Amino acid sequence: MKVLIQLVVTAIFVVMLSNILPGVSVDSFLTSLVVAALLALLNIFVRPLLILFTLPITVFTFGLFLLVVNALIILICDAMVTGFDVSGFWYALLFSLLLSIVQSVVRNLSRKADSTHPPR
Repeated sequence: MKVLIQLVVTAIFVVMLSNILPGVSVDSFLTSLVVAALLALLNIFVRPLLILFTLPITVFTFGLFLLVVNALIILICDAMVTGFDVSGFWYALLFSLLLSIVQSVVRNLSRKADSTHPPR
């Protein structure tokens, strides 16, 4: 159930960011759900491979190259989903950075909410 909630929340953020960033567009909420699901799958299967292949440059840049890896994941998602368009690398980088920040804040808020309510 938590996974479905996270997908819906991510889809909402994808729509919100597409309204804020001029270089990102999403046709519909259904498209944003597909984007959220595909991003989750790409982060599970492709991201570790990209990190492995780019490990030397990631170490050399003290981890900052991971931002490039995140942008590449967004660009891969852009290529695979019709109705989701990112206008270039810099918009993909900004989109991935903002999406990560928003997801991190929501994750921290949900952890705080879970810790205040004892399990049943």
